[in-house]
Amino acid sequence: MRKLRLTIGAMLLLAPCWAAAASPEGWFLAGSDRNSYRMERDTTVTHEGKGSGLLASVATSKGFGTMMQSFEPGEYLGKRARMSAFVKAKDVKRWAGLWLRVDGKTSEVLSFDNMQDRPIKGTSDWKRQEIVLDVPGEATGISMGVLLDGPGKVWISDVQLNIVDASVPLTGARNTGKHAKPSNLNFDH
Repeated sequence: MRKLRLTIGAMLLLAPCWAAAASPEGWFLAGSDRNSYRMERDTTVTHEGKGSGLLASVATSKGFGTMMQSFEPGEYLGKRARMSAFVKAKDVKRWAGLWLRVDGKTSEVLSFDNMQDRPIKGTSDWKRQEIVLDVPGEATGISMGVLLDGPGKVWISDVQLNIVDASVPLTGARNTGKHAKPSNLNFDH
């Protein structure tokens, strides 16, 4: 009986930690090794007073984890879109980056960029990163997020997805459960 009380007592002591580590509304954890990562809304690490989303490794991983969301292309159809966010990194051993993907019918990837050619590594303070892709008229979905491959932590804040004109250069490649639109981009929930 005493062992049970200690276990319950330990759980009660840890309960505030669980409550503080809530997942950001509208975002979900995915990836090739998602069980080696955790994500949460972070109100202590902020950028210019705005909350952040944290993606961190919790175990030795054999793949990547991503904090992401997916939505319908809506107003972005036939336009050029720029995803931008402020990113902060701590002890990123392999690499991290923002990513944006535009899908067509039958999950065909119409355009994609994950910053693998300009990776975030090591420890760095808040820095604005961006991805620019075309969203063809036949697009059926858009997904975006931040990924972490290996040990470390990465935070994102002030995420934006804007329509830009054709003079803004593309960053990615072409031809390589969704919401109606992006949500909770400032990690308010």
